[in-house]
Amino acid sequence: MNRSEPLVLGIESSCDETGVGIVRGTKLLTNTVSSSMDEHVRFGGVIPEIASRAHLDAFVPTLRQALSDAHVELDEIDAIAVTSGPGLAGALMVGVCAAKALAVATGKPLYAINHLVAHVGVGLLDGGVSGNGAEAAPRLPENVGALLVSGGHTEILKINSITDDVQLLGSTIDDAAGEAYDKVARILGLGYPGGPAIDKLARTGNAKAIRFPRGLSQPKYMGTAEEPGPHRYDWSFSGLKTAVARCVEQFEARGEAVPVADIAAAFQEAVVDVITSKAVLACRENGITDVLLGGGVAANSRLRELTGQRCASAGIRLHVPPLDLCTDNGAMVAALGAQLVMAGIAPSGIRFAPDSSMPVTEVSLPV
Repeated sequence: MNRSEPLVLGIESSCDETGVGIVRGTKLLTNTVSSSMDEHVRFGGVIPEIASRAHLDAFVPTLRQALSDAHVELDEIDAIAVTSGPGLAGALMVGVCAAKALAVATGKPLYAINHLVAHVGVGLLDGGVSGNGAEAAPRLPENVGALLVSGGHTEILKINSITDDVQLLGSTIDDAAGEAYDKVARILGLGYPGGPAIDKLARTGNAKAIRFPRGLSQPKYMGTAEEPGPHRYDWSFSGLKTAVARCVEQFEARGEAVPVADIAAAFQEAVVDVITSKAVLACRENGITDVLLGGGVAANSRLRELTGQRCASAGIRLHVPPLDLCTDNGAMVAALGAQLVMAGIAPSGIRFAPDSSMPVTEVSLPV
């Protein structure tokens, strides 16, 4: 095996995207994704059984397309990496079983890796967060963190070592930000997925027209730097969702037209305000000088704008990968797999089971 520039195949199937990516060391060769999102639209959210069946149908064609686009043969691959968690149990099972079958058939080592840490690993691809110049191998800066915002996760991490030491600083205690967007979009009659619809509509609304709550921002939850409260770096969006529902009900009860654009703008401002303020606070108090923004909600224009402004004010360098690498994809899985190979981490073998609640502190599964 080439450990200096390993050719790694990455497989992602944690939710509704079937992703296959191939990297050579830190060079991205292909990022092929098949999404089943259109099949979930009429249900207003991801249906696990539909997602799992879509992965079954899409995997082989997606794999063939990825190999063709990368101009490599399967027997040239040095290692295989697959998302083993967190995610939807059935969807994970499809990807893991496919990866195990490929590993057995080809005799290639298999790495079972963490989906969330893979979002950080994508920053190590050429043109990622390092900014070292064309001649230097990409590497994460010292004192780096990650803000992951998606339909299933909202977390702030400190990356001591991308291969074996990831620290969780804060996370949502209920709904993830993307999940809150979907639920509020349903309340406002905007359809699914809610994130893009609310982001677009919010540009025409007045974010100051309504003041929605910022969860877990009260002093009893925040505490101080010397005596942190129980949720200093955590988020909660369920109360915000309820506040939006009550607001809509009040307009309807009075027989007034619901100001949908204003509500969308005010809701979005509440989400991005509390996300960015707590993320920057966590970075400042934990010595983080560079932060990577990842996850599907990283496509949100207001989140990107406010995160950039607040990071700049705090002297923190913000790094945002290309949008197609922010959402779930196989390239990020391959990127982290390559880092594990280059670090000499032992492969996971084929006896592991997918873990839908895999903790972010577990970068990869041991043998």
